Amino acid sequence: MRLSVRCFLFMLAYLSFCLPGQSQESLSDLAWLAGGWQGTMGKARIEEHWIQPAGGTMLGLSRTVANGRTVAFEFLRIENRAEGIFYGAQPQGRPPVEFKLTHRSENRVVFENPQHDHPKIIRYSKELNGSLRAEIEGDKNGKHQKMEFSLKPISGR
Repeated sequence: MRLSVRCFLFMLAYLSFCLPGQSQESLSDLAWLAGGWQGTMGKARIEEHWIQPAGGTMLGLSRTVANGRTVAFEFLRIENRAEGIFYGAQPQGRPPVEFKLTHRSENRVVFENPQHDHPKIIRYSKELNGSLRAEIEGDKNGKHQKMEFSLKPISGR
């Protein structure tokens, strides 16, 4: 019996050191981002979908459709790690660019990567009218640019 207890304690200690750590921050505070969102940019239609946080991640994707064709897509991930919370974006399925969470309040979140050209900053905020505001900001072609997107919840289908 004592050997079983020692084995159990050893395994518990081993797993606590071997499993990837997570920061003390929780993704559950970002659950307001989950769901389907849509908006327009000129004649293009933008959709962004996020699933509820689970297992230390939130997964999302976006798609931009213009003239009946998908002209852009992006795989998205928000991940809780020992170093903090990170946002990973994979435009057109390319390798991820990561942004660290730098500010969070009840309905607003800011991720930054100062080494990246465009964007350097990604912001999401849930507005009082229920819409989602997404903003990207950074340097593109030698000029500082900021783009804002107003997205409304996608109604049930």
